[in-house]
Formats: sequence, C-alpha cells, structure tokens
Amino acid sequence: MKIAIIGYGKMGREIEKVARERGHEIGATIDLNEEEKFASPEFKGADVAIEFTAPTSAVRNYLLAFEAGIPVVSGTTGWLDQVDRVKEACEQAGSAFFYASNFSLGVNLFFELNKALAQMMNRFGEYDVRMEETHHIHKLDAPSGTAITLAKGILEHLDRKKRWSLEGDEPDDPATLHVEAFREGEVPGIHSVIYESEIDSICITHEAKSRKGFALGAVLAAEFTKGKRGFLTMSDLLNLK
Repeated sequence: MKIAIIGYGKMGREIEKVARERGHEIGATIDLNEEEKFASPEFKGADVAIEFTAPTSAVRNYLLAFEAGIPVVSGTTGWLDQVDRVKEACEQAGSAFFYASNFSLGVNLFFELNKALAQMMNRFGEYDVRMEETHHIHKLDAPSGTAITLAKGILEHLDRKKRWSLEGDEPDDPATLHVEAFREGEVPGIHSVIYESEIDSICITHEAKSRKGFALGAVLAAEFTKGKRGFLTMSDLLNLK
C-alpha cells in the first residue's frame, strides 16, 4: 500500500518507520508550509493519507486531501467543533475518514474499561470522580482528545455528572467532572480516572511508553480504511462491541 504522511514531525517519522516495517511505501510527505504538495502526483497516487498535525491546520488538510481523492486517517485533536463540516466534505467526495482521539490499542481497551467502571459506580453516589492527564510540552490542546473521550464515556454512564470542565474553568459543582491537564517534558501520554470517597479511592491509569503504539494503530487504521467509504473509528477496526 502507498501511504502519504501529513505532518512530518516526530510522530510522522514514527509512522513512516512502522509503515515501512509493515511493507508499505511512503508516497509523499507534507509538512508545514508545503500545501502545494496536495496537488502533486506523488500525493494523488497514495491509497491513504495519515494526518497528525495541529488543530489549526487539520480541517484544511482533510478538505485538501478529499479534493485530491485521498481518504484520510487522522489523530489530530482539538478540531471536533467542525466535525459536521468534515463529515459532509467526506461524503460529498465519496471518500473515507478514519478518526481516533488515540490510536493505541491499550487506550481503546482503557476506554471500554472506563465506561464499565462508570456504569458500576453509578450506584455508589458517595464516590466523586475526577480525571488527570499529562502530555509533553509540545501538545497544543488541553485537555487531550483522549481525556475528552474518557470524560464523555463517564458522562454517558454516571448520572450524577452532567458536564466536564477543564480544572479551573468553572467553579466547583458536584455535577461537573473536572479534568486536570499537565504539560511536562516529553511525556507521550498518561491518563487517570480517579473515584474518591471519604474512606478510599479507586484509580485506573493508562500510560503510554512511546509513540510507537500510536503509530502502529494509525498504520493499522490506514490498512483498514483502504477501499472503504464514510466515517470510521477504532470501534470499527477493533470490533470491541
């Protein structure tokens, strides 16, 4: 398979490494200020584009890829206020768009564990819940897309929480799930969900050890996306239901 990489930083290079290890060819790489490459024969010859950039440029990257007839796999977070626009553009182009807030297999299993725990804790109102996430200092959005996905999973199953908020953005409210975001060094990603009562606490944590797990998941998603249409997620790939 021929893969185009949009965003050729540390993550893009890790994706290139994993893709080559799996026998794929890198048809094109597009980095910041290289928008003209979307019209190049090398990009248009790709089977799938994998995009990891920044929330400020992601949506335009998707639209340019669709215009070139290339389906997109993206792990960029912080742009979901425009998801309807992206879905519409994907549909109009007859293309495919695979999105995940986190491509790690372990994280996606963690998502399911988080939902199951919230369902159990719904009966026990003496436990309050909060979240913490830590990432490297280069990450622009806070909280992370992974943290938002975890928060939404809790809100779906824990009746006493009605909304989530970044810690400090809203006054203390029992109906608000507070999320603390830390940015430190080169941390790939740590996410914790903490339930606390007066007598004890329950904590589940996922810690990424490197970018390789994210890169492998993105390449697996590209393999899955080739030849498909529509909006796809890790649930489609992993078939966890």
